[in-house]
Amino acid sequence: MTSEADESAKRTPLYDLHVERGGKMVPFAGHALPVQYPLGIVKEHLHCRRAAGLFDVSHMGQVRLSGAGAAAALETLVPVDLLGLADGRQRYACFTNDAGGILDDLMVSRLGEDLLLVVNAACKEQDIAHLKAGLGPSIPLEVLGDRALLALQGPAAAEVLARFAPQVATQPFMAVQRLTIEGADCLVARSGYTGEDGYEISVPEAAAEALARALLEQAEVEPIGLGARDSLRLEAGLCLYGQDIDSETTPVEGSIAWSISKARRDGGARAGGFPGAETILRQLAEGPERRRVGLRPEGRAPVREGAVLQDEAGKAVGKVTSGGFGPSVGGPVAMGSVASGLAAPGTKLNAVVRGKPLPVEVARLPFIEQRYYRG
Repeated sequence: MTSEADESAKRTPLYDLHVERGGKMVPFAGHALPVQYPLGIVKEHLHCRRAAGLFDVSHMGQVRLSGAGAAAALETLVPVDLLGLADGRQRYACFTNDAGGILDDLMVSRLGEDLLLVVNAACKEQDIAHLKAGLGPSIPLEVLGDRALLALQGPAAAEVLARFAPQVATQPFMAVQRLTIEGADCLVARSGYTGEDGYEISVPEAAAEALARALLEQAEVEPIGLGARDSLRLEAGLCLYGQDIDSETTPVEGSIAWSISKARRDGGARAGGFPGAETILRQLAEGPERRRVGLRPEGRAPVREGAVLQDEAGKAVGKVTSGGFGPSVGGPVAMGSVASGLAAPGTKLNAVVRGKPLPVEVARLPFIEQRYYRG
């Protein structure tokens, strides 16, 4: 095992297991996590698409908001219908700022009167501060620092997890339920970050390693590192916060306008009422000046984050926000932000790579078929 992880990086409850399995540990969002295992990034990626992969995402932040007023209060910070979120269901949301930019993206689950939030690791301290300031003292907020988070993803994920908890087999996409798995009190959501069917499992830290080992003993399951996690989400057209979306990108510009609930749009039951609503609702009506798009580079050379995008006349029209090799696609894939007039699939552009223009074509997202469970 090689390690580039700084000694100051936090260790997840699965650190020793990663090392035992030959994980190459690197610092990521303040934590020591495996970028890959001996199988290698490409094979890990393809294994997840073919069978099932286990990811340690314990670096993410888990937060509970309690009480009958939690949903209404959180609606003041996100453009999402949370009052209409049914018990046992989950929604994707974004914290927005006064200019309509995205402070972070997160998952929100309802369990009774409580809301369970999963926020990005690099943003969790600022998110918690943002929540406390925005919700005020009347909404109890608890940081669930004693829980780990595992993701089991891939076409065999349901069959595997059903051996431990048969109820998950028919659990709908974006549904959550409390289950006892291997003696541990778990919260299981049928969702993920790969484009495949799968689950995210919140488990007490003390039980996380035993559960991970039990899952890895299944013939279909391999451990998957950060490298393949990134290529899987890129092929699935999923945003990475800090690259594809950020505080200067609105949900409309980030091509995630679908996350803005009907109830919060003009004419909706609770239109507006979230930070940046004026800008975001105007962009929904009139269209934004730029949009996130898929990009297919010509040839085999990957186009990386930060590359300038030019039109055929050589004028700068945007930038690449994520890029790399897509093992399932069999070639390079990327996403970028471009002027809206150039966002149509089939548009020819150039990416400047090492000072030279490389032809790219705007492509539909996702690059692979998303295989979420629809029942």
